[in-house]
Formats: sequence, structure tokens, C-alpha cells
Amino acid sequence: MPHPIINLDQLALQDLPPQYAATGPAAERFAPRMAMIGELIGMRALGCNLTVLAPGKRAFPFHNHRVNEEVFIVVEGCGTIRIGAASYPLRQGDIVACPAGGQETAHQIINTGEVELRYLALSTNKSPEVVEFPDSGKYATLLLDAGGGANTLPQRTVGHIGQSVDYWEGE
Repeated sequence: MPHPIINLDQLALQDLPPQYAATGPAAERFAPRMAMIGELIGMRALGCNLTVLAPGKRAFPFHNHRVNEEVFIVVEGCGTIRIGAASYPLRQGDIVACPAGGQETAHQIINTGEVELRYLALSTNKSPEVVEFPDSGKYATLLLDAGGGANTLPQRTVGHIGQSVDYWEGE
């Protein structure tokens, strides 16, 4: 069992792995640096990370989870969170609930401040997961590893909502 305690100042921030990092024009808007915490301290059913955003950046596209819940705790800085059709200001000490659900629960954090925005993201790690992206009309299905590891996604499929292959194709 790993040591169950770690301090935020002990974490090493990293860019997203190349297979998940934004490319092209999206790279101008999406540039999170993250430290995965959950696995370091032995969590199995909960994911936890520290996410750091430079001014003007977002971590991920506007999205909702059909299976997993998330909570965000702002550690430092300020920004805005979009939830459904509304936007709310964020500041140090704020705690934000993002339950599983439809597009009314879609969320996205944006650093609208002038300094880095740092927040803890905690989530359940249920698998399989379905994520929708209302701004782009896409969806993703994810199969997490047995421990719910966020760093290892053995299966990820991304497509456009309403487009699929026939069930019997290739049979």
C-alpha cells in the first residue's frame, strides 16, 4: 500500500501525454498541467488530480459524464466554470459539484484570471463511461483499467453523436 498522505507541494505537474494532448488550433485553448494523485496515495474507486491552468486556458472541452461524478476544489486563482447553459465565477476555496447526467450537467473550467488557476479534481472511477461534448456534437466511450486508473485507458472511442455503423456490419 502506498503512503496515504501527500502534500500539494510534493506533486510533479506534467503535460498531458501526447496521445491526449490538444493539437492544431485547439492547442491554443487547451493546455492543462496535471499531477495524478489518486493512485499515488492508494485510491481505487476515486480519482484525484491537481490541475493547473495558465491564464486564458481550459483543461478539457465542455463535456458531461453519463456515469461518473466529479467535484472541483479551487486551491488558488480564479476563473469561470460553465455548467449547462450557465456560467459561474470561481475563486479560491470554491467547491463545485458536477454530478453524472445529461447535457445540463456539462461543465468546463476556464482560467479567466491573470495568474495560474489551481484546482483539485476528484471523481468516481466507474467503468464503462460515456462522455458527451455538446459544443462539438461528439461522444466518447471509455473503458478504465481495473483500478480505475486515469493514466491508462485501454479503450477509448470518440465519434459524432448520431453516427454509427450497422450492428451487423462485418458479421
